[in-house]
Amino acid sequence: MDFTQIAQLIVNGLSVGSIIALSSVGLTLTYGILRLSNFAHGDFMTLGAYFTLLLNAAGLNIWLAMAGSAIATVGAVFVSEKLLWSPMRAKRANSTTLIIISIGLALFLRNGIILIWGGGNQRYDLPVTRAIPMAGLLIPFYKLLVIGMAIAAIAALHYLLQNTKIGKAMRAVADDIDLARVTGINVERVVLWTWVITGVFTALSGSMLGLIEVVRPNMGWFLILPLFAAVILGGIGNPYGAIAGALTIGIAQELSTYVLRPEYKQGVALLIMVLVLLVRPQGLFKGTI
Repeated sequence: MDFTQIAQLIVNGLSVGSIIALSSVGLTLTYGILRLSNFAHGDFMTLGAYFTLLLNAAGLNIWLAMAGSAIATVGAVFVSEKLLWSPMRAKRANSTTLIIISIGLALFLRNGIILIWGGGNQRYDLPVTRAIPMAGLLIPFYKLLVIGMAIAAIAALHYLLQNTKIGKAMRAVADDIDLARVTGINVERVVLWTWVITGVFTALSGSMLGLIEVVRPNMGWFLILPLFAAVILGGIGNPYGAIAGALTIGIAQELSTYVLRPEYKQGVALLIMVLVLLVRPQGLFKGTI
């Protein structure tokens, strides 16, 4: 057994898992608070990567480009809220209708991206960096950067949920929206903040994926299965569980390449999701914020 190779795969899994973690936070929040299984989530992630690409190509450094991408992606999710999700909530649309709409939105976003940017692979304008030697491993700089950014973003999310009024309101709405409304919580304000957090984290995860891979129109769609697997594994509606589930999925997928072809990584995520549903349908953690 090549322990150096296994350690390298674990590092790769942590970087991929960090990206899945940030995106799955938005996915689990939209379900926990809005009861929306958003299959367009991966394509908003792709949109965030392309906004970063656009701003970076316009001359902004990568950090300003990622910040601008987060703002633009929040604007895009606000448009979808205004045109789709808010009217559907007013009509009390059932979950099947919402899922079909989200799939249609995903197709619209993906084909819009292809129309504007084309279907080829693209990269950010970034300097070439040397891999960093660490404990006998050579770790690519941008993978370490991705892990560090994910830690900082998760710490900020924890502070927001546990120590701010809007975080406490979000937890109350996730527990019981009717009771929260009766006690005076502004539910519509909570909904808007949910979309803000979702947009920022989704754009950030897409931009981070672009740091370690090429930017392409289907990059987010290929992650939708690991995203849902992470959410289900961690307990639907629980952002902390989604983070733990994402890291588990990311590491498991990368370790599987030690014995399986890389094409089977998606199958590993599916297998984990099916096993969790069979053994513990509620997930490993309690499914609330």
